[in-house]
Amino acid sequence: MTSQIGAQLYTIRDFIKTPEDIAKSLARVRKIGYEVVQVSAMGKIDDHELAKILKNEGLTAGPTHTGLDMMKDTQRCVDYHKAIGSTHTAIGGFGWKEGTGVEEWEKFAEEYSAVGKTLAQHGIHIGYHNHSHEWAPFPAGSAYKNPYELLMKKLDPCVWMEVDTYWVAHAGGDPAQYLEDLGAMPGNRLPAIHVKDMAITPKREQKMCEVGSGNLNWERILDVARKAHVKWYLVERDHGELDPFDSLKISFEFLRSQGLK
Repeated sequence: MTSQIGAQLYTIRDFIKTPEDIAKSLARVRKIGYEVVQVSAMGKIDDHELAKILKNEGLTAGPTHTGLDMMKDTQRCVDYHKAIGSTHTAIGGFGWKEGTGVEEWEKFAEEYSAVGKTLAQHGIHIGYHNHSHEWAPFPAGSAYKNPYELLMKKLDPCVWMEVDTYWVAHAGGDPAQYLEDLGAMPGNRLPAIHVKDMAITPKREQKMCEVGSGNLNWERILDVARKAHVKWYLVERDHGELDPFDSLKISFEFLRSQGLK
C-alpha cells in the first residue's frame, strides 16, 4: 500500500473562508508538495466547486472532518463525499463538557457505531479523532478507567481511530504504543493518523511544533505506523508561532526525509 502525506486544512483555517481563498490556498498547499488534503474547517462552498478546485490543483481528498449532524444525514453525507472523491471521514471528538460521565460516553459509542454501520453500507467509513481528555480518569469504581478505554471496548470495529500523536503525548501516553495496539485489532482501524509534534519551553510548558522539531520519537512512531498499514499521514498544527503554510512545508519536508511520499 502506498502511503501519502496529507495536509489537514484546519491548519490554514483562517485562509479558506471563501471559495476564492480556498482556491488560492489549495494552490499554495499543492506548491509545497502535498497531493492529499484533509478537507476541514472551510467556509461555505458548493461540493462540486470544491471538487473542481481540488482537481485543477492536482489534489485529492483524503479523509474529511465532518460533524455528527452531517453523518446522521446519510444521503447528504454520501453525496458530499462522493462529490469530492472521499471515502473516509471523522469527527473531531466528543465529551468536551467537563464531567461527561460513563453513561453519556456509552450512549455516544452506541449511537456513533450505528451511524458507522449505516454509512459503511454506502462506502463511507467513519472515525474518531482523539484529543487528550479521553484519558481523563473516570471516578473510582467505574466500569472503565477512562473514556478512551470505553471507546476501544464499545465502538464497533467499523469505526476507525484517527490517532493524534500530539494529543496522545499530551495525555501522558506513548503514541507508538497506541498505534501498535490499534494495528493489532481486527479490521482496518488506522487508515489515517494526525502527525503533530510536541516541544517543551524553558518554563516546562508543552507546545505544538512542526513535525521533527520536537521531542516525539518519530523513528518509532513511523515504523509502527507503517506496520499498521497507515495510508494517510495527515499534518496538522492547531496553533503555533510560524505562518501555517511555512509550518506545513517544514513538516512535509521532514516526513519526506523519513521515506514517506
